[in-house]
Amino acid sequence: MNGGVRILPVLPMKAHLARLDILDSVIVVFFLILTAGLIAGAASIPLWGLYTAVNIAVIIAVFAAARLVEKRHAGWKLAHGYARMLLIPLAFKEVYFIGPALHPHDYDYLLIAADRWLFGTDPTHVLAALAHPLLTEILQIAYGTFYFLPVVLAADLHRSGRFDASRNVIFITILGFFLSYFGYVGLPAIGPRFTLHDFERTEAELPGLFVTSYLREMTNTGESIPPGTPDPEKVVQRDCFPSGHTQMTLLVIILAFRTRARSRWPLAVTGSLLIFATVYLRYHYVVDLLAGAVFVFLTLWLGAWLARLREGRSF
Repeated sequence: MNGGVRILPVLPMKAHLARLDILDSVIVVFFLILTAGLIAGAASIPLWGLYTAVNIAVIIAVFAAARLVEKRHAGWKLAHGYARMLLIPLAFKEVYFIGPALHPHDYDYLLIAADRWLFGTDPTHVLAALAHPLLTEILQIAYGTFYFLPVVLAADLHRSGRFDASRNVIFITILGFFLSYFGYVGLPAIGPRFTLHDFERTEAELPGLFVTSYLREMTNTGESIPPGTPDPEKVVQRDCFPSGHTQMTLLVIILAFRTRARSRWPLAVTGSLLIFATVYLRYHYVVDLLAGAVFVFLTLWLGAWLARLREGRSF
């Protein structure tokens, strides 16, 4: 109909959605899923209303930031990417509440059985024979570099002027973390430091030299068991399966070699020590590491599929 019929303008929401890049879209969808989990488990989550409000604020901020950086240069977009990485610990802590509310049973017995089927024994007990303060110190430091590895790679690529590759590292990193959180909810487990060993004797059985105790306390606090927590096995984060440390470290190493980043060999060495540390330090079963490797391929496949879906759009 051409006779004076006016064509309606694009709906404002469509215009806002068009500004979102792939990572923005992933964040919005994931925080909507988190919000649904909070509502579903509201009876067991005292602060579900507060976290729901925070999630709504995050989604609004994503739309606002997308508009702000729409016509900015590459440096702004990289800073935008780094800022979105701050949502990783927020999502991690929400999963801490959502997981037990939706899936209150731990499945360590399945992971222990899988390790024993594969190896005929418990790998953490085998590695206990290698325990030495110097080795423990090195591995605890390597373990503590976990969150820095993707930042180092992204910054390295950015300094080389490879802005798209740098933003892709940030995209894959956040996507990988979010995918691992589904595993935490689907198969909650607390790990061998509680089930196969006496958690209270960790310092005595795996002493370090200078910073091991401090780094161990930082890790424990991040998993909701600061020093002095009674019955830590009851309140620790259920985050063993898959091994996010293995998944994210392998992703960083793969991306570093794919892009021939200058930092690829230091990242590979540090990352290899980190992955070994996950079992040596009793945070994970070996089957968790194998699952982490599977999640690597899932992350890369889904990332590539999303990129094709939004072909021509910036990360």
